[in-house]
Amino acid sequence: MKISEQIKQNSLAIISLLVAFSALGYNTWRNEKSESNRNIRTAGFEIIMHVGELQKIAYLSHFEKDNYQGSARGGWTEVLLIKDLSHLMSDITLEKSEKLVTIWGENWQKLGKDNEFSVAEIDGALHKLRTTVLANMKQLD
Repeated sequence: MKISEQIKQNSLAIISLLVAFSALGYNTWRNEKSESNRNIRTAGFEIIMHVGELQKIAYLSHFEKDNYQGSARGGWTEVLLIKDLSHLMSDITLEKSEKLVTIWGENWQKLGKDNEFSVAEIDGALHKLRTTVLANMKQLD
């Protein structure tokens, strides 16, 4: 029997096999994409929560001069956690979190002093990071 005759006789099986392989490929790709989106979404929510915590620490330290709830050690913990979580997001988010680490490092000791610039710098970095994270999350499909 010729190959062309075998193809004609088994065309339904061949088409079914092609459909099954393409469906399997699409399903695998969709599952990977969904898992990636879940990771990004979860990291994004966590970052936003920790940005809020860091902002609270900065405000307590600066405005209330509360060295217990507004401790620099607690601030460093939040900053480093934010940086670690940002590795699960886009490169721009990682870049903004690294900038936050730099700005926190340069300004945490000035909080609570008569220097409004330090809290404004930290606030600006937190705002930029928050905006970037929210933009990343909006782009998810």
